[in-house]
Amino acid sequence: MKLGIMQPYFFPYIGYWQLMNAVDKYVVYDDVNYIKGGWINRNRVLVNGQPHYINLPMIGASPNKIINEIKVNCDLLPKQKTLRLLEQSYKKAPFFHQTYELVERVLTQQEDNLAKFLMLSIQEVKEYLGIQTELIFSSSLPKDNSLKGQDKVLSICELLGATEYYNAIGGQELYSFEVFEEGNIALKFVKTEPIFYQQFGNEFQSNLSIIDVMMFNSKEEIKEMLGKYTLIEGTHND
Repeated sequence: MKLGIMQPYFFPYIGYWQLMNAVDKYVVYDDVNYIKGGWINRNRVLVNGQPHYINLPMIGASPNKIINEIKVNCDLLPKQKTLRLLEQSYKKAPFFHQTYELVERVLTQQEDNLAKFLMLSIQEVKEYLGIQTELIFSSSLPKDNSLKGQDKVLSICELLGATEYYNAIGGQELYSFEVFEEGNIALKFVKTEPIFYQQFGNEFQSNLSIIDVMMFNSKEEIKEMLGKYTLIEGTHND
């Protein structure tokens, strides 16, 4: 069984969905500390040809809290501001209407728990893209929460019976091939290949939110993108 584990992000870039699509089960890490300045509550979209941040307003966010302890600000005004920005920026995009409707459904939901809000958004995009992977909240697993980093990941792999663990390429330095090998788990990394598509004829801006990808590409084209990665095997540390 192939397993991936990632924090819940706010409309993350294509690589997030590639990892999810590559595995059988995907654990959404909702009981780890919130990271300020990361991708949990923000992402980038295209505004006037340039990357522009959009944010999910929160209440009481702190690196001293775990993700599922943080609240979303359910005030509709900032969310409507984001929706207006997306409408102004993308209304001429070929797949504007279906993408805008999806984002609107997500942003106007009244769920105020950050982890649950993000899970609902992830499920919306997952369904839209036709990804069949099973999603699991890490907080639902009977694991030892005193474990950290690699040890916690190995514990989750064992609990779920994983034979392969997939991670984003940026995590190569965090994991030991030898330790995973001892646990009879194959360690693999997903490296996104260069992905290009038309964005109003401007100079291409890469690694934007999946919102941008969905605005400019059909479901079929995105499904092709989901397979555009290189799978790198973990190697022995010298």
